[in-house]
Amino acid sequence: MDQTLAPIAAPIPVRASSTDDPAELLRFAIDARCLGAAALATLVEIRGGAARSLGAHMAVAADGRFCGYVSGGCVEAAVAAEALLAMAQGRDRMVKFGDGSPFFDIVLPCGGGITVAIHVLKDVGALRHVLDRLERRQAAALVYSGERQTLISVDPPLRTCWTEGNFLTVYRPRTRVVVSGRTIEAQAVARLAEASGYDVIVRGRGEGAADTIDPFTAVVLLHHDLDAEAVILEAALHSPVFYIGALGSTRTHRRRVERLTALGFRRDDIDRIKAPIGMFGPTRDATSLALSVLADVAAARLVAYA
Repeated sequence: MDQTLAPIAAPIPVRASSTDDPAELLRFAIDARCLGAAALATLVEIRGGAARSLGAHMAVAADGRFCGYVSGGCVEAAVAAEALLAMAQGRDRMVKFGDGSPFFDIVLPCGGGITVAIHVLKDVGALRHVLDRLERRQAAALVYSGERQTLISVDPPLRTCWTEGNFLTVYRPRTRVVVSGRTIEAQAVARLAEASGYDVIVRGRGEGAADTIDPFTAVVLLHHDLDAEAVILEAALHSPVFYIGALGSTRTHRRRVERLTALGFRRDDIDRIKAPIGMFGPTRDATSLALSVLADVAAARLVAYA
């Protein structure tokens, strides 16, 4: 008796996690590729407004699981479905959503449009290289060629961009917040920074500070004594950290400036210190101060690595 085989249903896209951390997305893609097929979707064009920046990723597994965002959540399932089609066909694809897209039923709330490049992963060597550099707190980059359908690791440029027909995505280590102090304010900042996903290091009076700071570090000084902050403040001023903030009133900061000037620090070095610390103030409780400080740190990171 003849039997007709029923077609195999395509996997249904389902979100595996809500993370948008690039390192976690690359790890997801590596694990998915080791189990079978996988794709990496990248936001490569923005038309008008957008919820994410260029270079934002989604990782999609052959079984339909996906993570990451290229928008605010309104197109991600559709991107995952396109990635599953790309994997089934074994070919990369470039897909538009929102303004200028053939998908008239998918509208971005911002009214703009995006283009997403979907790359079917052939190997994960380049992704592993990026993760290795990030683990060593070094910047990294991937260059995607739609024409050759390749993804390779390169030395990172200054920013994510198109160049010579290829798309370069830059990755930087996550923000490290070095909190110096044994005050209630220091405890509040450390708790909130950890909850925000930052790499948090707490120091009492600056011991070992030079070994923990790099260009992706914010140094937060939360002492009630200028002598207690001296070691880590001087180390921060001699380093390429992107943020230095210090607790204290305007009068306290004038004394700080006098001390640093006497030690031979130049005015442009001293001007790197945000004091009084924080984005808004004055604050009268530790929680408000922590919010003010970390908002300032986040804003400074965006300016430093826009």
